[in-house]
Amino acid sequence: MRIKLIGFLLLCHTALYAQTFKFPTVPEQGKTIASLVPPTWKVIDSVKGDLNNDNISDLVLVMEFYRPVKENRAYGDNETEIITEVQKPRILAIYFRRSASGAYKLVTQNNNFILRSEEGGGMGDPIRPLSIDSNALSLSFEGGGNWRWKLFYTFKYQDKEWRLTKANNYTWHTGSGEMNDKQYDFVNKKRTVTSGTIDNKASANETFEQPLPLKNLRTFTSFKKPWTWQISPDEFL
Repeated sequence: MRIKLIGFLLLCHTALYAQTFKFPTVPEQGKTIASLVPPTWKVIDSVKGDLNNDNISDLVLVMEFYRPVKENRAYGDNETEIITEVQKPRILAIYFRRSASGAYKLVTQNNNFILRSEEGGGMGDPIRPLSIDSNALSLSFEGGGNWRWKLFYTFKYQDKEWRLTKANNYTWHTGSGEMNDKQYDFVNKKRTVTSGTIDNKASANETFEQPLPLKNLRTFTSFKKPWTWQISPDEFL
């Protein structure tokens, strides 16, 4: 009887993880953070600040599901190298507030861009604190092993889209100290690249600028998640 029970529980567990996960639609509005969190989800980061230049503090939440599920995640670009991982899904939710005492109203729900806890390599969870500055939202991640990386993305709300205006891809080797720092300015369409070692002073490293011939700014819609935008051969952001 005990063997049958164990077998039944294992079968239920397998069936549960084999199901296709469906993201909930987060609440459209609420006055408190607690009122904006779906059941079985929790807030793992939040930030308040003015995102639409009306001098009223808005709200950004990163929420995580309570248990790991199977997720298909893109590597290399948005269409190829799709792999399946068992991890806890995450949601980025952005709310505007029309008055200092009014409710937060949902502007954007994004289920893809926030890296999961298993996507940081040897350094563990890659997510770093959110920030808002000059009406722009910045997302940052860090991970890797011997070769480590830091990614920074700055989005601004323009014409009802979250447009990527700046980014930074910084990599370095923990043993040799070799480093490569790429600063992207998508508004002015230029890239600044610094290479050398982390121990050198700025004057000892090599820095040069390059044009970025881009027609349109990337958005949350056209830029699915970190590491999936191939800007040039062997260069991903």
